[in-house]
Amino acid sequence: MALDEAILEAVAADQSPPTLRLYAWSPPCLSMGVAQPASDVDLPALRAAGWDLVRRPTGGRAILHTDELTYAVMAGIENHHVAGGILASYRHLSQGLLAALSELGLATTTAPGEVRGTAPMDNPVCFENPSAYEITAGERKLIGSAQVRRKRGVLQHGTLPLKGDLGRICRGLRFDNQTARREAAERVRARAATVEGLLGTAPAWPAVAEAFKVGFEQTLGLVFESGLPVDDERKRADALVNERYGQEEWTFRV
Repeated sequence: MALDEAILEAVAADQSPPTLRLYAWSPPCLSMGVAQPASDVDLPALRAAGWDLVRRPTGGRAILHTDELTYAVMAGIENHHVAGGILASYRHLSQGLLAALSELGLATTTAPGEVRGTAPMDNPVCFENPSAYEITAGERKLIGSAQVRRKRGVLQHGTLPLKGDLGRICRGLRFDNQTARREAAERVRARAATVEGLLGTAPAWPAVAEAFKVGFEQTLGLVFESGLPVDDERKRADALVNERYGQEEWTFRV
């Protein structure tokens, strides 16, 4: 999360080009939305499972990051790919996501523009309900995304589950009782999907990353230059870990 924000700052200051970052997580990590109450998290259960915890700079509800590809788009506020506000840029960027999934052999669509905000506020799980222009397969959510808009830059990131039990996130969240936990896990499994569940097999992570690259390039008319974060971005990310993302004051601020 710190590196996403460090790249966003560099892009917004015209020190780095607009960026598509693709990555995975190790060990598994539960991320909370920027305004999500930390009381949603069952800390003893999270620690028993060996999962990390972080608060994202973007909104939305909890996501368990494991067995997935995470993408992040960072662009200056004037970049036409993020123009028109949150919903307009969601709709535009979703075309790259749809094309990436098509490269993997998946038939997907976007959720209707009016569904954002319909999920109950007491629902702690991101993947239980699609928001506007998020990616669905059939009626099941496949890619969850979130965005933050700063004065000079925009960060949108999201996650594509490749395999595994999507209901396991409920092990790390707080529920009134075990029955409520089991019912929540069943709802997630019924309403969300993985690539493996749809295709019968999970493609290798590098193949999925290549599909994202191709999908964004072909649909949005981009040409990517592959590379790793530069030293200044890494140094700023280290500073953000010390200032924010590694601090309990940030993680448990809500």
